[in-house]
Amino acid sequence: MAIVVQKYGGSSVANADKIRNVATRVSESFKKGNKVVVVVSAMGDTTDDLIELAGKINPNPEPREMDLLLSTGEIVSSTLLSMALHAMGFRAIALSGPQAGISTDSAFSRARITGIEPKRIVNELKKGNIVIVAGFQGLTSDNDIATLGRGGSDTTAVALAASLKAKICEIYTDVDGVYTADPRIVPEAQKLNEIGYEEMLEMATSGARVMHHRSVELGQVFKMPILVASSLADRPGTMIRGGKNMEQRNKVRGIAHDMDVAKITVTGVPDRPGIAAAIFMPLAKAGISVDTIVQNAGANNITDLTFTVTKNDLNRAMDIIRPVATEIGAKECLSDSRLGKVSIIGTGMQNTPGYAAKMFQTLFTQNINILLITTSEIRITCIIAEDKVKEAVRTLHKAFDLDKD
Repeated sequence: MAIVVQKYGGSSVANADKIRNVATRVSESFKKGNKVVVVVSAMGDTTDDLIELAGKINPNPEPREMDLLLSTGEIVSSTLLSMALHAMGFRAIALSGPQAGISTDSAFSRARITGIEPKRIVNELKKGNIVIVAGFQGLTSDNDIATLGRGGSDTTAVALAASLKAKICEIYTDVDGVYTADPRIVPEAQKLNEIGYEEMLEMATSGARVMHHRSVELGQVFKMPILVASSLADRPGTMIRGGKNMEQRNKVRGIAHDMDVAKITVTGVPDRPGIAAAIFMPLAKAGISVDTIVQNAGANNITDLTFTVTKNDLNRAMDIIRPVATEIGAKECLSDSRLGKVSIIGTGMQNTPGYAAKMFQTLFTQNINILLITTSEIRITCIIAEDKVKEAVRTLHKAFDLDKD
């Protein structure tokens, strides 16, 4: 009997009717002869509601207590799903992350999985139980509950699938697969039947919300096939696994966008060894991730340094950078939070010239100014004004013929 790991997001378990619908889907997989492990997120907006409630009690709660609080959302949904399966006549058991053997580091609210000991899960499967695991959480070496941050339940599911040597990890959500662009912006966007890990990873890190990049990374490392499909409709989804032939007709596979972009520019920076480290080390210690970095070639050993962070991190980053700028003798710190980014992604681009030029020309024809550019072997990203992002996505989608089957 093969092991199948399924994950259901918050919208899929948002109320009693939806939980019963998930229970039916889980039971159908079980009746096919599979050993089924299910990972669930918190119901609907539970996590946001708990964050809001905590803020009313204490505007600056301790991270440990906050993670313990937020972990309860997944406990609720996992136990309710187990109860729904019991009501249908199936044997099931709900486990917290720690009970399922998930260990993490101690970085509260953004913990990383350090290991999984799935002995309890394996024993329950041998008993004929469907195992329901609370996603998004694990246990630190100090026996504290830590949460995995955004996309944590996806990461839990893929990590469990890898540790259990499952046949597949199925991610069920409120969308029915991975599209060439966000269908809410581009109605003509096409659903992809299959996409490679590398392309999906770039899509996820560039703003596509279908899956979190950490879960895609795990899938790639352990070569775990991942299906993304709808929990609300019985339609084929998108399979994430080994990449397609790079000589495919259309070298661009998708357009991703992200509105969560803010820019910081430190002007008049002395151009000498150690300056970049002086700027970015304090940000790293504060847990602030930096994305695009551009340093201008300066004159008279003076340069400007620009980088991007998320909008939520902007104020905190500026508080850190201002005293650093004064200390190193820079002129001033400037910021802009009215930005977004748009990316074209495809493995075939690395061996074919002209894609950057076509992207830039397409944006120029729409009078969209490019503020910053960053690239990888299979991605080209432009930072632009946030009010131009949707227009850029639509225009690029058409320019690269992604609206055609």
